[in-house]
Amino acid sequence: MKLLRKGKVKEVWEVSDTELEFVFTDQISVFDKIIPSLVPRKGETLCRTSAHWFKVCEEMGMSTHFKEVTAPNKMRVTRVDIIPNYSRISTSTSNYLIPLELITRYYVAGSLHDRIKAGKIEPQDLGFPKGHKPEYGEKLPDPFFEQTTKLEKVDRPVNREEALRIAGLTRRDYEEVRETAMRIDKKVREDVRGRGLIHVDGKKEFALDARRELMIVDTFGTADEDRFWDAKEYENGKCVELSKEFVRQYYRSTGYYAKLMAAREKKRVEPPIPALPPDVLTQVSSLYANLYERLTGEMLV
Repeated sequence: MKLLRKGKVKEVWEVSDTELEFVFTDQISVFDKIIPSLVPRKGETLCRTSAHWFKVCEEMGMSTHFKEVTAPNKMRVTRVDIIPNYSRISTSTSNYLIPLELITRYYVAGSLHDRIKAGKIEPQDLGFPKGHKPEYGEKLPDPFFEQTTKLEKVDRPVNREEALRIAGLTRRDYEEVRETAMRIDKKVREDVRGRGLIHVDGKKEFALDARRELMIVDTFGTADEDRFWDAKEYENGKCVELSKEFVRQYYRSTGYYAKLMAAREKKRVEPPIPALPPDVLTQVSSLYANLYERLTGEMLV
């Protein structure tokens, strides 16, 4: 097989003109930076979790690109075109990856909390009463749906009009994407709540197949793409991170995140991201293994 792309955490290999193989590595990335540390069995947990949710979606009657798991960290999928040049995408283009990451948020957390604090998002735009100051962990009155670029060097947020233009989507396509993402999240939320988890937010990717019908692709519902909290701890007033957010919070606590954001804001050379200390790496490895079991209801053996 031929290696087509090596991403931050996943390799894409060509099987044929119509099929690809994903290899999920043990690498981990945050803030568009690859951490110089390997997390034992992380790739396996992501692959097997993704396969679980693809099968759930298929049972719900949704189209996916999933074919089969060929090894604990390898997955075969239907191939779609990757078109990095937006000018080559239109509302008549077919069989291509929609060049957007679609994010749905249900609680005040992560970058949403940062933007609220910085005054970049007004609380009333999220459905809160005017003058209300949302706290970290607070449930949003309404789901907050947004999108970022997917194929650019650093992801950037785009409004709906730009999303339609660069992704070759009609307004009807966009609404179908939004409704499908939220329908999937509803199922994820219901399933994991029974296993003591709260689904906080998540991102998804979609493609349009040869007939321009929507298809869920890549990975979702994992510790990398989505954020989960322990439900019992939440009831006690604590937001215990059970996803890659745990790693993001670590780099926030060390001051690295602030330095990185300052460098990006001033368009300076970005500081290299340090490796995870051994004790933190052990915690992260356990987090991925434990979350896999709670998300899928299966043992990681």
